[in-house]
Amino acid sequence: MNISVICVGKIKESFYREALAEYSKRLSAYCNFRIIEVEDESDQGFSSGDASVILSKEADRILKAIKPGMYVITLEIKGKKKDSEGFSAMLSDLFVSGKSDIVFVIGGSNGLDRSVSERADMHLSFSDMTFPHQLMRVILSEQIYRAFRIMRGEPYHK
Repeated sequence: MNISVICVGKIKESFYREALAEYSKRLSAYCNFRIIEVEDESDQGFSSGDASVILSKEADRILKAIKPGMYVITLEIKGKKKDSEGFSAMLSDLFVSGKSDIVFVIGGSNGLDRSVSERADMHLSFSDMTFPHQLMRVILSEQIYRAFRIMRGEPYHK
């Protein structure tokens, strides 16, 4: 099973990098887990009305990182919400149905371009709230780890 997370930009904060390294290590017992960072588009030289130009350039990079056959799940505020058990069941159902190459997509600070959303097989929401995209990587990684623990009936705090 392959699980990838495509995200825009690099993480600068060491505490986020350390948390991601820890969850990547834990997930290695369950799947091939990797984080793919695509370059974020600087908003230098753009006016506030040019967000669509920035999103489009980032979308091109995201879409190039998505390989044929990948099952794509975008993280979006308006996506489906699941609790941890439901998220685990969703992943399990995907694996059982033969979808063994799953990619989650986290947009940058401006969100996701429509073209990425349209490419997705599923839209997932963790909350109606907005989270920093760097923190969302950690939250998603933790929930994937929790999902595998639930799938295997292994103990994990609630």
